Amino acid sequence: MALRLKNTDRHTPLLLPPDLRDWVAEDDLVHFVIQAVERLPPATFALNHKGGGDEQYSPHTLLALLIYCYANGLFSSRRIERATYRDVAVRYLTADTHPDHDTICAFRRNNLEAIAAAFVDVLELAQELKLLSLGTVSLDGTHLKASASKDKSVTYQRAQELRTQLRQDVSALLQQAECADQPAPDPQALPKEIARREKLLQKMDQACTRLEARAQARADVERADYERKVAARQARAGSAQGPEPKPPTATPAPDEQINLTDPDARLMRKNKREGYTQSYNAQAVVDTGASRLVVGQRVSDCASDAGQ
Repeated sequence: MALRLKNTDRHTPLLLPPDLRDWVAEDDLVHFVIQAVERLPPATFALNHKGGGDEQYSPHTLLALLIYCYANGLFSSRRIERATYRDVAVRYLTADTHPDHDTICAFRRNNLEAIAAAFVDVLELAQELKLLSLGTVSLDGTHLKASASKDKSVTYQRAQELRTQLRQDVSALLQQAECADQPAPDPQALPKEIARREKLLQKMDQACTRLEARAQARADVERADYERKVAARQARAGSAQGPEPKPPTATPAPDEQINLTDPDARLMRKNKREGYTQSYNAQAVVDTGASRLVVGQRVSDCASDAGQ
């Protein structure tokens, strides 16, 4: 019997316009996301009311696009834009339109609070419809590099030393400028140098203040644990009390670091084989059931996943 193969003809045009709904399974998550987002009021999202003559994408479309792509592990704006061409369900969601990555990114940045609230509304609706059942969730994290060089990091001890040195430099430069009688080849050089040192001194002051505030906040958090340990030690009698717990300190350690470009980022590395980078630690929690919905997220400056 002769072998029969299906003919794959990519050149014959479709005789009738396609209906994208026929290409997406009835139980696909995209149907729920579209219906859930349509229920939300669009007034909470920022739009460019000045306009530029071009039509704008609906907030409902962009929000549904973000929620569906995030639920399927697509977080990059460029990858989401590419999915509007490659992924049939995404193409159906956007009605065969293709928002560019700049539009997607700008919408997310300009509507962070509204998007966060909308995510909660969609998750609550999913739970009511029994689409989301939080029996088992999956948690994973990754390091996101900050827009700062690790070479711009400085320790608390070094910042204090530099601050003292800069104060001395500024004082000496001001005295030199006051006592200068003869015109210099470049009369603007000295004022520029003074301004540069004063600006750097201001950065060091801010760095020290941030480190001290961070240490104070950490001490406040650790205070309750310290008091619990003291009470437990006092409750034990005799030599069984053990060593006296150390009280939390509100002074930064001399080797505690801060980055002058991005003070919120930290030096961290993924593992012992990787080098240190100035980064953040981003965590995502996903329902392991059929919905694959993102039910939680957190970005922190803690390098280890153990404390997340």
